[in-house]
Amino acid sequence: MTAQYGPEVWRGGVNTWQCDWMGHLNVRFYVAIFEEGLAALAPELGMPGAFAADAGATLQVRDLHIRFLREARASDLLYLTAGVLSMDETGARLQMILWHERGEPCASVVVTVAHVTARDERPFAWTAVTRNRAAVLTVEAPDYARPRSLTAEPIVTQASLARADSLDLLHLGAGVILPSDADVFGRMNPQVFIGRVSDGVARAIGDFRRHTSEHATIKPTRVGGAVLENRLAYLRWPRVGDRFVIRSGIASYDERSAVLVHWLLDPATGEPWGVATARAIVLDLDARKLVPVSPAALEALQPTLKAGLTL
Repeated sequence: MTAQYGPEVWRGGVNTWQCDWMGHLNVRFYVAIFEEGLAALAPELGMPGAFAADAGATLQVRDLHIRFLREARASDLLYLTAGVLSMDETGARLQMILWHERGEPCASVVVTVAHVTARDERPFAWTAVTRNRAAVLTVEAPDYARPRSLTAEPIVTQASLARADSLDLLHLGAGVILPSDADVFGRMNPQVFIGRVSDGVARAIGDFRRHTSEHATIKPTRVGGAVLENRLAYLRWPRVGDRFVIRSGIASYDERSAVLVHWLLDPATGEPWGVATARAIVLDLDARKLVPVSPAALEALQPTLKAGLTL
């Protein structure tokens, strides 16, 4: 496995407390695993102290494009492999694949990172050592790990507090970056964004679940949700003490899923800290299968769309 997909950089399992009420590993813990995998990959790239408090240089996450391939549930055993897809003067695209112990892929992520000074986040060129190591660690993404239904193009965002108000986007979350939310440099950990979205996402998709369930040919007894694909772009990094708000809306529906857009905003300036999008489904919690969105449900859901909403 490691020869084709890169070295193993993490191994562990799923605890009950990491699972949400749908019975599967919550999205925040996928990102936490990817964060730990990135820190473990850094020494393989010739940067052994990249995530230490006294680091001079580090790897800063700029973009995460995640595909969730199979559920991970309590007691499942998992491991993570990582390699390099491409590298430019100051950045790189990395491929990480989270595997079930039985050898089936659980989730994959393309991580875009920048090589930056640890304190002031200034990008600078890779060393020759890192370039040489990256050449050895180069991998090719399998088809199931590539972005599928969400854009992989560079993001030019329209996000702002004023724009959120004009679109009447839902108030999904709000809070302050605490020391427990931050890395050793005092900046928000990547998992915090998706974690806080997950905490409030039921507000955004309640109508989607209700209409899909009510208009289903075979009505499920219990419904929840699952995300098939996620993209998170980190535009600026809040530090300990910085406030944030999350404003969200539904951009589109089809016969299988809904596309949600989330803006992580700075209430002090109105500017975005980051933006995210997700393709979500309604999940029959007993059959563990997708509930199709019928034409009647699609018609009922049209008033909930936010026209013109993008990243």
